[in-house]
Amino acid sequence: MRHDSAQAAGHDSAGQAAGGQAADHGTAGGAAPGRQPAPVRERGEGRGRGPVVAGVDGSEHARSAALWAAGEAEMRGVPLRLVYAVDLDRMTRLASPEVIDGIYADGHELLVGTAAAVRDRFPDLTVRTELSRKEPVAALRAAGGPGDLVVVGNRGLGGFGTLMLGSVGLGVATRAQGPVAVVREDADARRGVVVAAVRGAKDHDWLDLAAGEAEMRGAELRLLSAWSPLSHVGTAVSFLDDLGKMAEEHARKVEAVAGDLRWAHPGLTVTSEVTVGGSAAAALVEGSGSADLVVVGGRRRPLRLGPGLGKVAHALVHHAHCPVMVAPRAQAPDREER
Repeated sequence: MRHDSAQAAGHDSAGQAAGGQAADHGTAGGAAPGRQPAPVRERGEGRGRGPVVAGVDGSEHARSAALWAAGEAEMRGVPLRLVYAVDLDRMTRLASPEVIDGIYADGHELLVGTAAAVRDRFPDLTVRTELSRKEPVAALRAAGGPGDLVVVGNRGLGGFGTLMLGSVGLGVATRAQGPVAVVREDADARRGVVVAAVRGAKDHDWLDLAAGEAEMRGAELRLLSAWSPLSHVGTAVSFLDDLGKMAEEHARKVEAVAGDLRWAHPGLTVTSEVTVGGSAAAALVEGSGSADLVVVGGRRRPLRLGPGLGKVAHALVHHAHCPVMVAPRAQAPDREER
């Protein structure tokens, strides 16, 4: 069961099935008074002040991620910084000076080769390289400032480990000061859709980032959410009729979020879809197959022990069919993502 919405400005209902192409949306009613529309971001207009940072390690996944990061840097009008981390603080205690010299030489060669590949495809882009003596997570965090995009491949080798084993990629995604994109090897397709994982109104703190990503790409923003009756089993309202009303209410809340985004980003097409009875992770992984990018808020609430990703973000960085951007958020939801 799905609730779809692709409404134009002025429509009040939500959660109704919609067929065909989404309408082109202007402003929508119901936005909070006093809010100002966000400036539309054109191609080449940067979101952050610093460069786009990409971690490299010699793997094909990291090389593909660096090329994707170069396209992002060009679109934002900022430089690209390629970072290779050798963890010399640890190496100097274990390796001879000759071995360390060899590691430095290999790292330099890798950075030069990756930068050359980037410049072949993006000749006007400013490319900087950094050979860091820090361990990989610390190196990537230090290379990007607050709000700067950090890009990693979804698998790696050497200093950057394998994301499938929850190594550096997950470490960066849970600790970075800005958004982190996890990129698959085959990330060149263009479909004109950015998908955002939505739970409700508390996602407003990072959804503006998703809207900006869609605007820069000239893409539609598609809000996807999932509602499960299992989360209400055993409560006083767990009768079937009440559960149906609760699903419709959730769809109305998600559509209200979409309406706020239409109002704040005039000219951006925003649609919403709620799946009922399935998991958010499964719906988003499926939706990623027709998207250029999936954006998800990734951090758990601060009182949890240690940094981590919610279940949805964790599933996406492992299984999505397109790049996944994990957005840090100021306020985590009351419950872990389902």
